Amino acid sequence: MTILVTGATGNVGSQVVAQLVKRGADVRALVRDPAKADFPAGVGVVQGDLLDVDALRSAFSGVSTLFLLNGVVSDEYTQALLALNLAREAGIERIVYLSVIHSDRYVNVPHFAGKYGVERMIDEMGLHATILRPAYFIDNDLTIKDVVTGHGVYPMPIGGKGLAMVDTRDLAEVAAIELLRRERSAAPLPSERINVVGPETLTGSAVAAIWSDVLGRQIIYPGDDPAAFEQSLRQFMPSWMAFDMRLMSERFLTEGMVPEAGDVERLATLLGRPLHTYREFAAGLVPSA
Repeated sequence: MTILVTGATGNVGSQVVAQLVKRGADVRALVRDPAKADFPAGVGVVQGDLLDVDALRSAFSGVSTLFLLNGVVSDEYTQALLALNLAREAGIERIVYLSVIHSDRYVNVPHFAGKYGVERMIDEMGLHATILRPAYFIDNDLTIKDVVTGHGVYPMPIGGKGLAMVDTRDLAEVAAIELLRRERSAAPLPSERINVVGPETLTGSAVAAIWSDVLGRQIIYPGDDPAAFEQSLRQFMPSWMAFDMRLMSERFLTEGMVPEAGDVERLATLLGRPLHTYREFAAGLVPSA
């Protein structure tokens, strides 16, 4: 039986593929550009995207389990619903869907609201799925490493409520475990939701303090300015996406991304090891640390 991974060349998707192959699964990857498909031997590749109905039908043929990951794009909701309907048409009864933590609370943030809509459609369609709800990716901060090291500032406006930042290695491994649990079950399993979080809930000041310790010099957290954040993002992404990110940041400031009781322990038990920390990430970017 075959597990299909969408978004397979991205940061999370590629790690999910690797984790599945490591565990002996039969894996197929849906990719837009096969030239970027640098997968382990034995991984099948189908060219297409989540708006290409014919490509999806081809990709879903013979598939038993689906990992549905679609990126933050303007038609994200349509992409996901097309995929779910075509998966049902193909008889796929085992799904892991990558949503986001607090999708049901950040209702004014477009890419959160879209994912929550997909979650509700999974329920309404009677599909059997694990819905993974990750918090802010630690790896997102790769984009601001040079600002931290070059200017002594941690610039992400994440506020003082705290974010339970998660390492994508942990997320990918949880996804693979859930995919194989569903794949290997004699019958489709009931749906469930899992918050995928990191071991610490970190504020902007706390992250700056970690960088200060790792670098051996003071890194400051300049405070919270979502409007300035939006303007900075507009330099390298569409205006609608930059505004979406601003709205998300504003919810960071008012609510944070705080895990529920037992989330960290549940994940550590599932993985059989401690979760990766932000300090590990920062130290890994500074070889002399």
